[in-house]
Amino acid sequence: MRPQPLAGRRIVLTRPREQAAPLAALVREAGGEPILFPAIEIEDLADAAPVRALADRLEEFDLAIFVSPSAVQKALALLRARRSGRPWPARLRVAAIGGGSRSALEREGFSAVIAPQTGADSEALLALSELTDVAGQRIVILRGEGGRELLGDALAARGARVERLACYRRSRPGADPAALLEDWAHGAVHAVAVSSSEGLQNLAAMLGEAGAERLHDTPLFVPHARVAAEAARLGARAAIVAGPGDAELVAGLVAYFGGAK
Repeated sequence: MRPQPLAGRRIVLTRPREQAAPLAALVREAGGEPILFPAIEIEDLADAAPVRALADRLEEFDLAIFVSPSAVQKALALLRARRSGRPWPARLRVAAIGGGSRSALEREGFSAVIAPQTGADSEALLALSELTDVAGQRIVILRGEGGRELLGDALAARGARVERLACYRRSRPGADPAALLEDWAHGAVHAVAVSSSEGLQNLAAMLGEAGAERLHDTPLFVPHARVAAEAARLGARAAIVAGPGDAELVAGLVAYFGGAK
C-alpha cells in the first residue's frame, strides 16, 4: 500500500475548475481529500477578433509566450480555428512561464518548449539564456486581461518588438461559501492552496467577514513569496511558500502535516 501522509486532511483548492484536476489527483494519491472551491473563473473574451487576426500574422513572429495553461487552451483554440488547418509556423518558437503551461503546450503537440526548470513566473523565464539576446526579434505574449507587465517591458528593454494579446478574462466566481464555512466551523478544513494574489484576494472577498478569521488561522500554501506577502497583508498567520508546481505543492503539504502540526 502506498503511503498516505495526508490521510484525514481536507485541502481547499482554489484554482479555476478546469485546471484543478491534476492537483486534486495528487492530493488524493497522498491520502488527502481535495475540496474544490475555485476563486478564479476563466471566461471567453467579449471580443476575440484581435487574437483571430493574429492567426494570419503568426509567420511574422519569432517567439510566442504563453503565460498560463488557460492561455494555451484559449489562444490555440482561436488560432487554429482561424488558420483552418494551416500548420504552426516552423520558425515560431514557443515559451511558457512555468511547468503547467509547458505541459499544456506539450499536450497540444509542441516540443522544445522554452520554460524554466524551476520557478514559474516572469522573472524565471527572463533568466533563461534563450531570452537574453532578443534584440530585433518579434515576440507575442498570450495572456489573460490585465496582469503583470514585467515580462513584456523587460523584453522590450532588451530590444525585442513585443505585442501583448489577451485571449481570456478572469473573474471572481459567485459561488456560495456556506457549505465550506460550515465544514470549516466543524474543523473539517485543514489547509488552503492558492495559486496567485488575485485568487487569494477573490477568496477573501468570497468568504467575507464570516470566513476571514478561519482563513487567517488556516495554513495557506502559496507558489511565490509575493503571494505570501499578499497573504500577510490580508492577515494570514501561516503562509507557506511551497513552489509553483503541483508536485511541489503536495510535497509542501506532506512536509507540513508530517511534522505534528
